Amino acid sequence: MTSFSARVLSWFDLHGRHDLPWQHPRSPYRVWLSEVMLQQTQVTTVIPYFARFLQRFPDLASLAAAPLDEVLALWAGLGYYARARNLHRCAQTIVSEHGGEFPSDFEAVAALPGIGRSTAGAILAQAHGQRLAILDGNVRRVLARHAAIGGWPGLPAVQKQLWREAERLLPHKRLADYTQALMDLGASVCTARAPKCTRCPVSDDCKARKADNIAEYPGAKPKRVRPQRRARLLLIRDQTGRLLLERRPSTGLWGALWCPPLLHENDAPLGDWLLAQSLRQLATRDLDPFTHSFTHFDLELHPTQLRVQPSADAVGESRWQWIDMNRLAALGLPAPIRKMVDSLPESTIS
Repeated sequence: MTSFSARVLSWFDLHGRHDLPWQHPRSPYRVWLSEVMLQQTQVTTVIPYFARFLQRFPDLASLAAAPLDEVLALWAGLGYYARARNLHRCAQTIVSEHGGEFPSDFEAVAALPGIGRSTAGAILAQAHGQRLAILDGNVRRVLARHAAIGGWPGLPAVQKQLWREAERLLPHKRLADYTQALMDLGASVCTARAPKCTRCPVSDDCKARKADNIAEYPGAKPKRVRPQRRARLLLIRDQTGRLLLERRPSTGLWGALWCPPLLHENDAPLGDWLLAQSLRQLATRDLDPFTHSFTHFDLELHPTQLRVQPSADAVGESRWQWIDMNRLAALGLPAPIRKMVDSLPESTIS
């Protein structure tokens, strides 16, 4: 029987994806950008975002020099906004510490913001042909089934076994193609549900298939009760129609994005909050609530439209800004918030 890597590469030549935009050319910058975008996000979703990013930021220098707001605005809709903040920080780090050239040393790449072992391996294997393993979600699934490595891949002991297997199977040539081939195999054949084993190039020696227990691999994450949170979303406009927005803290919920104020369950009542911000309430209207799901919890948002009269010293902190409605497109707003804000009428409530 031919080697695992040889069979995967032969399959890739016939059935793999050869026309992805970051493959032509496979420069470190393009591969890095695609790898960050592809974390927790499907290829079909990423492609238009990738094209818009390259149009605006064709190289590391332009990305590093851009305001964070512009990066976040282009990212809006992809979710997991820490990726965008790390992308920006990473570009600035490469410019300041590596002379604007993406490093080719594994340790240096892995130390950059937002880049870990697997992403560093993917960048260097695809851009430079270095013999480095990757272990994204698709690859974990392929290897766990083929070698019958049980347990949830998030556990350190299971990860250690998967890394050992990933490195053992590496070929000595065509590392860029092999890296893409493994990702394609997991995405199109060795899928989480209804895997197409008859089309798999390595099914003959797949231990999970031989034991007829494919569904057991990889092991499931231990279940926990999903937390439910609630907050009031304050759509506050002054008498000229400007909307009050807050720059969120750099970490946590919608980090560093602009958002209308949120009042959580343990915060002060609305009237007290408005008083503390020197805002006099003129009119109010409750809108239909909606729920937005994050990775680890659900947030039920209760939007309230308010028309207020600010005093001279109202919301004086720099993290608050009154924004004209026609300027919102240039700011980084979370996708569900942008959808809500875009639906607001031009005139304020009476």
